[in-house]
Amino acid sequence: MKIERPLRLIGITLVGLAILALPLPAFSQNCALCYTQAAAAGARMIHALRSGILVLIVPPMFMWVSITVIVYRKRNQFRRVDYTPESGRNL
Repeated sequence: MKIERPLRLIGITLVGLAILALPLPAFSQNCALCYTQAAAAGARMIHALRSGILVLIVPPMFMWVSITVIVYRKRNQFRRVDYTPESGRNL
């Protein structure tokens, strides 16, 4: 039992490090056409591109936050606990 706990902690640490390390190659995969078009664009186009990115990111973020809040508030609403006094235990 005493050996099991450190091994479990090491395993969780290794999985956490792997999760953090795996997405790194994805950052280097840029579309060459997108990069050259953005680099050649003027200030107005760059501002429009940044605004477009915000428009695509912000609404889904708010939807997920609202869904999370609703689920958190309603988490116990449909929980069914049957208690019978005769047996003295939950079914």
